[in-house]
Amino acid sequence: MIRSIALVASVALLAAPFGARAQDEPSAPAFDDAKFVQGVAVGGMYAVYLSELTGMQTRNSNIRKFALLMVKDHLAAKEELAAAAKAAGVTLPTKLDAEHQKRYETFKDYKGDNLDRDYVKAMVKCHTDGVAAFALASKGAKNPAVKDFAAKALPTLQKHLEMAKALEK
Repeated sequence: MIRSIALVASVALLAAPFGARAQDEPSAPAFDDAKFVQGVAVGGMYAVYLSELTGMQTRNSNIRKFALLMVKDHLAAKEELAAAAKAAGVTLPTKLDAEHQKRYETFKDYKGDNLDRDYVKAMVKCHTDGVAAFALASKGAKNPAVKDFAAKALPTLQKHLEMAKALEK
C-alpha cells in the first residue's frame, strides 16, 4: 500500500509547483497542503493514463511490467490520498488539468521506441520531482494526515525512481 501511495504522488509532481520550500528556510512561504494534495491527484491520474497507454503499446516487457505496476499502485493509492485530502479539507480534482491533458494527447501519437523512451523519461522526471516534493511535504505540511501521507509514501517513491532510472539504461 505504501508503494501505491508513493506512486500516486510521484507523477503529480510533473506539473504542480508544490507550494513552498521547507519551512525552516528564513524567507520560505508556508507549505501549501491543498496545492500538494491536488497536484498529487492530477499527477496520479496522468500516471495512470500514460501507464495504461504504454502498457498496451510497448513491446518491451520490462517497460510493460513497470507501467502495469504504476497503474496498480496509483489506483490503490487513491483511497489513501482521498483520506488525506478529506482530513485537510481539500476537494480532489476529477479530471486532468489542461497541461496534463495536452501532454497525454501528445503521448497518444507516439509508437514503438519513441513511446518507450518518452514514457521512461517522463517517469524519471516525475519521480525525481516527486521525491523532492514529498520530502518537503513530509516535513512542511500543516495537516498531520497530509504530512503522514507524504512521509509514508517517500520511500516507495524513491524506489520507483530507481526502477525508472534503470529502464533508461
